[in-house]
Amino acid sequence: MQALLFSFQGRINRAKFWLVHVAMWIIMAVVFGVVVGDAALSTDPEAALRSLGMVPGLILAVVNVLVFWIGLAAGVKRWHDRNKSGWWILIGLVPVIGPLWYLIECGFLPGTRGRNAYGPDPLAQA
Repeated sequence: MQALLFSFQGRINRAKFWLVHVAMWIIMAVVFGVVVGDAALSTDPEAALRSLGMVPGLILAVVNVLVFWIGLAAGVKRWHDRNKSGWWILIGLVPVIGPLWYLIECGFLPGTRGRNAYGPDPLAQA
C-alpha cells in the first residue's frame, strides 16, 4: 500500500489510478466538511471566522500536501504504464489542453502490454 501511495517507481493500471483519485476526492470532501462544516453552518459571521483558526487551516494544509503527493505518485506511475517518462505529469500545467490530455492518456487509454522500461505489466500481476 505504501508503494502504491508514495512511491514514484513502477506502474499502475487504470483501475488503481481511478481508485486512488476517487479516494482522494472523498477524503478531501470529508476532511473539508469536518474542518469547515461548523463555520459554513453558522449564522453569525464573526463566530464562523473565529472557528476557522490556525488548527483547521493546518489540518487542511497537511491533508492537501498528502493528497497532492499521492496524486503525483499515482500520475507518474500511470505515465510509466503508458511507457512515458514521469515528467509528462507536467503536461497538466498547460492551461485547458494539459489537464484534458492528462485525463485522456492516464484515465482512459490502456497501458503498455508486457514489460516496459518502468517495470512489469500491472495487469499481468493481477
